[in-house]
This record gives sequence, C-alpha cells and structure tokens, in this order.
Amino acid sequence: MANVVFNVALGRVAHLASLPAANDGLVLIPLEASGLETDAVLRDKDDFAAVVAGATNEQTTVGRKPLTGVTVTVDDTNDRVNIDAADVTWTAPTGNPVGAVAICYDPDTTAGTDADLIPLTKHDVSWSPDGNNFSLAIADFYRSSSTA
Repeated sequence: MANVVFNVALGRVAHLASLPAANDGLVLIPLEASGLETDAVLRDKDDFAAVVAGATNEQTTVGRKPLTGVTVTVDDTNDRVNIDAADVTWTAPTGNPVGAVAICYDPDTTAGTDADLIPLTKHDVSWSPDGNNFSLAIADFYRSSSTA
C-alpha cells in the first residue's frame, strides 16, 4: 500500500483510477534513491513536473510502466475502497538504484507533459537494477476508508 498519498490526490484516487476514457490511465514511475525528498516535501507536489523539479529524480533507464488490470472495489464489509493493479515487470533493467515509485494519473497517454501527470501515491521500494528481470508485486496499492 501507499506510503504517501499526494495532497492533490486526496479523495480523488478512486475516481481517477476508475475513469473509462480511451486515452487516460495510471502510470508507474520509478524514482532514484539518491536525492529522494522526504514524504513531507513530496506530498505537496501538484504534478509530476513538480515532483522532479527539486532534488528527486526519475530513474529513466528502467522506464515508466502503464498500470494494467486496474480494479476499484468497494468493500462494504470493511467500509473502504481498494484499488489494485496487475504486477509490473522490467526486463533486464539497469541504472541507478530506485528508492520509490510514484503512481500518477495521465489524462492523455497519447500526448502531454510531466506537468499533466497528477501524482497519486508514492511507494517506497529499494531496488538496484542489475540486468536481472525485476517484478514488482502490486496488491491494493491504495485503500481509502472513512469513519463517521
């Protein structure tokens, strides 16, 4: 599950994850371990361009991954919403160590810029791409509940 939900996404993750538009989707973006800003700093970033405008850098050699198999499930028993996605695999990745991944909403997967990407969640990951295939298991990357 998420270590951080970006302030701009509070209350919006389930809605954005369930949108049925033809050219939108969720994208998983690896962040370099070196220079990774604190959760307190990152949660205030309103788009992905802002996420990487400070000391935090995208780990570009492994590449971004579109999330597939995204499901939004209302769990009435536990009074929450769960969001899941298919696991992600990188084939023969190399490059700088990864310290986290961010899941962003991309309103137009055919065009756009990092300023268009809305950061939703950040997940701590410790991974050194060494040329061996790497799979990231995703199980309910986000849960939201409320109490009255």
